[in-house]
Amino acid sequence: MSTPDPERSAARGWVDSHAHLSSLSIDPDVALARARAAGVAAVVCVGTDVASSRAAIDLAARHGDVVASVGLHPHDADRIDDEWAGIVALAATTGVVAVGETGLDFHYRYAPAERQEDAFRRHIGLAKSRGLALVVHSRDAWDDTFRILEDEGPPPRTVLHCFTGGPVEAQRALDLGAWLSFSGIVSFRNAEDVRAAAAHTPLDRMLVETDSPYLAPVPHRGAENEPALVPVVGAALAGAAGHGEAQVAAATATSARTVFAGLATL
Repeated sequence: MSTPDPERSAARGWVDSHAHLSSLSIDPDVALARARAAGVAAVVCVGTDVASSRAAIDLAARHGDVVASVGLHPHDADRIDDEWAGIVALAATTGVVAVGETGLDFHYRYAPAERQEDAFRRHIGLAKSRGLALVVHSRDAWDDTFRILEDEGPPPRTVLHCFTGGPVEAQRALDLGAWLSFSGIVSFRNAEDVRAAAAHTPLDRMLVETDSPYLAPVPHRGAENEPALVPVVGAALAGAAGHGEAQVAAATATSARTVFAGLATL
């Protein structure tokens, strides 16, 4: 696969590396039109169970600038036995570029830790067997997240989505060869550690995301997030990391096209 040209990526616009389009209160088609008007070139639509993964695939089939990721969120890991066959089948579908989001969430613990770990390990294996990227959710679970990734061996293209750690966690992720995807949290007043992690992260290992409809960036906090706001997130990331906005747009778009191979021609 050829390496995307950064200048061409900048001309083509931002890439939202993580959005839940079917969870928006507005029609996803409307949200995508708004995103294009705001300079967004492509969106990775992420599933959190079989139904939302199928919806992501359907959107990718209808929109040339959308690709899909399929998985079961750690909140619902106790449904892994019921959902797994469906996730595996969907992972083989055209338009799917990644497995996840998966991982560990010990903040809420909606599912038992052992079920989350089982589901996480299955997703890692599926990503590797299908040659897909892996999209990882980790909240209040860094040590266990890294332990499992080290045990299993991360896929070559692994993303720590909605990165909430500091420089120490960033370096651990980088040491595993992962990319760090920054959300609107990087703009929050109390997110000094995340901004420090952004400053620590090499430009070619950054991604930018909205995590729509969640985590709208400043000055839009309290509103529903959507892919049209990814340039606002990118501006905050650029400020935290000490780079120009155009430079961050180009680099993160190039990285997105590397990590999510189906985006390479967009």
